[in-house]
Amino acid sequence: MTVARLLAITLAACALAASGGSAQTLVEPPSLAAQVQSGRLPPVGERLPANPRVVKLADYKTPGKHGGALSMLIGTTNDLRLLDVYGYARLVVYDPKTYELVPDILESFTAEDGGRVFTLKLRKGHRWSDGQPFTAEDFRYFWEDMILNKDISPGGPPRVLLVGNQSPTFEVLDPHTVRYSWTEPNPFFLPELASAAPLFIYRPAHYLKQFHIKYADRATLRKLVAEEGQRSWVPLHFRRDRLRNLDNPEIPTLGPWRPTTKPPANRFIGERNPYFHRIDERGQQLPYIDRFIMVLANSKLIAAKAGSGEVDLQSRNIAFNNYTFLKNNEKRANFSVRLWREAKGSHFALFPNLNASDPEWRKLNRDARYRRALSLAIDRTLINRVLYFGLAIEGNNTVLKESPLYTEKYRTEWARFDVREANRLLDSIGLKRRADGLRELPDGRTMDIIVETAGEESEQSDILELIRETWLEVGIRLFTRPLQREVFRNRIFAGETVMSVWGGLENGIITPDMSPEEFAPVNQVQLQWPKWGQYFETSAKAGEPPDLPAAQELMRLYEAWIRASTRAERERIWHRVLTIHTDEVFTVGVVSGVRQPVIVRNTLKNVPQEAIYNWNPGAQFGIYQPDTFWFDE
Repeated sequence: MTVARLLAITLAACALAASGGSAQTLVEPPSLAAQVQSGRLPPVGERLPANPRVVKLADYKTPGKHGGALSMLIGTTNDLRLLDVYGYARLVVYDPKTYELVPDILESFTAEDGGRVFTLKLRKGHRWSDGQPFTAEDFRYFWEDMILNKDISPGGPPRVLLVGNQSPTFEVLDPHTVRYSWTEPNPFFLPELASAAPLFIYRPAHYLKQFHIKYADRATLRKLVAEEGQRSWVPLHFRRDRLRNLDNPEIPTLGPWRPTTKPPANRFIGERNPYFHRIDERGQQLPYIDRFIMVLANSKLIAAKAGSGEVDLQSRNIAFNNYTFLKNNEKRANFSVRLWREAKGSHFALFPNLNASDPEWRKLNRDARYRRALSLAIDRTLINRVLYFGLAIEGNNTVLKESPLYTEKYRTEWARFDVREANRLLDSIGLKRRADGLRELPDGRTMDIIVETAGEESEQSDILELIRETWLEVGIRLFTRPLQREVFRNRIFAGETVMSVWGGLENGIITPDMSPEEFAPVNQVQLQWPKWGQYFETSAKAGEPPDLPAAQELMRLYEAWIRASTRAERERIWHRVLTIHTDEVFTVGVVSGVRQPVIVRNTLKNVPQEAIYNWNPGAQFGIYQPDTFWFDE
């Protein structure tokens, strides 16, 4: 045994003991044993960081064993990114119980001066999947050679790295420590690093330098550019820099599985990363599972294929209305169907367009009495019973009980079924009824609300049909207009849409330290006020400034939250934001907590029986660490 190997094993064992595990010999995954024996791969003690992350298994988990291949279906090659999403290897990650941020790839981090200065410390000896060191140089390359390079980043740094349009000061303190400093607090920085689709503030410098004009041999680079039919080295660099999409098998990764298949293909395989930085409490290097296989299929057939037993784990392209079919196939196909609760503020929400071009509808959509009346005229209990077996949570598009910010009023205010009060509010606006019971706009047009949809889910049509029945009781006719997604969004952005439907708040399990950006007009894709969001996004170059007092206050609160230096101050701001959102009913929620069917092969262990299913935070399966899933067979 070499001195280097002995030292590496000793350091890793000490780290294991310090983390609460037992100081025992590290366990080599059997699938790598032949490569280690032949000398093509160093032994596990030399592959792990000096201080690997020791995963303490949750209550529902047991120590696993290495081996096996996990299969799931994907509807498009874009879903290859799920290998990174589900692997959920991030500088920092969300704890699945508290949703607090904890180190993962990082050994530690500190946030100082009210969130103005962040110091990130790497694990010594950590390596990319190709065995090359992961160091501060990878952060420096991203910042200096990509972000500050006008050819690669003509627009400058990403918005999340700007505070008041000012870039951070980036410093390399030593080969394993970097620091980012701003003149004002940046509360978006750490959450962005932990998101399902994060900003990777590092790159494998040793790999990408061969495609960068600053480092590569000019003649070799010109040859590569010509061979790939690119205009210059810049698009070549873009094509090779696929750390998130994982459609370039050559680029090394820090995730539990490294891609080995280049599109186009129908079957994509991720092989275990021999240098993955996590181990379990017994010293077994994670992941337990050797291969992660994604098979391309028609998205409309995925539920049927999954129900016939073609997958080991599946949630994508499966909806609650598939539950009965899947449940009936459990025994025959050797899987179980688990119902995880979604964490959206509302599974389905209506978005009155406050920026509608039609002056009558714009005025009406901006009247809180009208929005409240629409909400009161929805029988949520009926929708829950008919479509969700009564398992959903009826109420507004707001925070869920799992959030520390939750109060009952946020969920129930203006969300009861009350036709009398809805009629009173509509009468108070001056919307008169005709002899046939239908109401008229002030200009004499019948109150026919055309609700536009992306036309992708029959479930939306079912909900709208039930809403149509009760809105008629208050004199409003509802019609639907299905559109292609691009047309759907463009019409909303242009103000041509009066009302649309989409999912509600992406994150209903908010903590005070999470951004209130979903509640303030800061993004064009917020369908209730797209032009106000565009105005913010483009720094007043396009769109319209908010001219509604409540929306203006939400913007002030959003900016105050950014500047807040204490959790108590952020919590106070949050409650004011939620109060305004509840009272104004800018979006009309219907039900939340809808169950997401999750198919789990009976031999696949350590998958939670009950869990929260969310994209961000959560990365769907990612927060529950699929690297700890294992096959008992």
